[in-house]
Amino acid sequence: MIVAPCSVRTMSEIATGVTTTLLTRAADVVLKERRTLVLLVRETPLHLGHLRTMAALAEMGAVILPPVPAFYAGTEDLGRLSRSHSCTRPRFFRL
Repeated sequence: MIVAPCSVRTMSEIATGVTTTLLTRAADVVLKERRTLVLLVRETPLHLGHLRTMAALAEMGAVILPPVPAFYAGTEDLGRLSRSHSCTRPRFFRL
């Protein structure tokens, strides 16, 4: 399951198990069943509480993938840069 974009509130609900929406309940079930959960957390800057929540989710088996392109690749074309980032998501699901 991919949650994109994932707000800090949604991330926190998933981490604590307090599921107030269908999205957070589905993500909770995905973690319970030990299936792949990828969260594209969108907010920055992050404070210590956000980082601890991300660490807790990673310990539960979630993958934290901030939607930040890899500028170090030296790509000059903006379209190619966005495609390279979008191609990293399916590899977590072996697609």
